Amino acid sequence: MGGTEDSVGLKRIVFVTVGTTCFDALVKAVDTLEVKQELSRRGYTHLVIQMGRGTYVPTKQSLGEDGSLAVDYFTFSSSIANHLRSASLVISHAGSGSIFETLRLSKPLIVVVNEDLMDNHQSELAEELAERKHLYCAHPQDLHQVIAAMDLESLLPYHPGDAKPVAKLINRFLGYPDD
Repeated sequence: MGGTEDSVGLKRIVFVTVGTTCFDALVKAVDTLEVKQELSRRGYTHLVIQMGRGTYVPTKQSLGEDGSLAVDYFTFSSSIANHLRSASLVISHAGSGSIFETLRLSKPLIVVVNEDLMDNHQSELAEELAERKHLYCAHPQDLHQVIAAMDLESLLPYHPGDAKPVAKLINRFLGYPDD
């Protein structure tokens, strides 16, 4: 699933996004030696981190068991669509936009729940989609274990429902004519 080739060989990118929020716990978690080594062990070659409003700055040095994981980061981009498209694996905060955009692209996804958010309805969404086997759900402190144990072949494609019947019913209720 996913991945692009460059002139040297297979380029396997892990894209990490925190959206527009501050989620330093996620950035710190992917910046650990254990996570980087596990990603490298699984054949990923690049780690690209979108760190949002966070204050924690990840290390750019390449790490991994054989030094093969190149690391880069940035704060914001006008669009993360190209990063998502080129990713072999996405690690994301639990924002519904990021989740559904990644699933729509059929990219393997690990959603990391921000436990610092109050009334965290995002975790309910992530946990439900994980239960349905569309993605993996993690917390910053167990991200390494989730990566080590994940089986991307076991993930099921996400097929969004058809909203047309609901829209038609709402339009009829509001007095708009049927199409």
